[in-house]
Amino acid sequence: MFDSLVFGWRDLFDIALVSALLYQVIQLVRGSRAFAVLTGLGLLTLLYFMSSSLGLYTLTWLLQHVFGSLFILIVVIFQGDIRQALGEIGMHRLFKRHELQQGGIEEVVMACQEMARLRVGALIVIERSMRLGDMIEREGVRVDAQLSRRLLMNIFHPKAPLHDGAVIISAGRIMAAACILPLAVAKGQSFGTRHRAALGITKESDAAAVVVSEERGEISLAIRGELLLTQDATRLRQKLNDIF
Repeated sequence: MFDSLVFGWRDLFDIALVSALLYQVIQLVRGSRAFAVLTGLGLLTLLYFMSSSLGLYTLTWLLQHVFGSLFILIVVIFQGDIRQALGEIGMHRLFKRHELQQGGIEEVVMACQEMARLRVGALIVIERSMRLGDMIEREGVRVDAQLSRRLLMNIFHPKAPLHDGAVIISAGRIMAAACILPLAVAKGQSFGTRHRAALGITKESDAAAVVVSEERGEISLAIRGELLLTQDATRLRQKLNDIF
């Protein structure tokens, strides 16, 4: 049966190209509203096959008509995501990681060092390859400003209206503030809300999160669901350089 199957270099290239594109699509939708909608469509597809095999004709007929308009539904639901993805392709950014340059790292480090000295609490999330755009649109206040230590300190000033929540940095810019993040369950450890939020976002994405404790004046770095205490600005700078 498999004797007639012959793979050439074109077939391997074709498979590799499709795999790379599928990987990029998954990266685009992971952790976003699009991922939740695709999960719902997958459940509807499963329900369709179950109803068809069980002879539930009315339900099967209804789902057939839903899937008949699936292309229009996808365009309507994902029009914002499609527009953003096409824009990234046009700017040659689809296969690029969202890097934080050396100047941006220094701005974050210096701001955290000064806020730790002043005992000002802060939570800064730095986006990497997995986009957090949906969280910005749903929960945060869009800022889209140049990254600077002064702006970070102004945002997290205790009397500032946007200090309660997280700042999200994307592509070297402060994209949003006052973002509400998912909280991780810290078993056996007494973490505060900021630290639990940092653990939560780094468990659900590949982002890095820097936390400044207003009670202890300490700076912590969360990555891959783990929290690391950085003793000083030099250690934080080194860790961020290793990550980005």
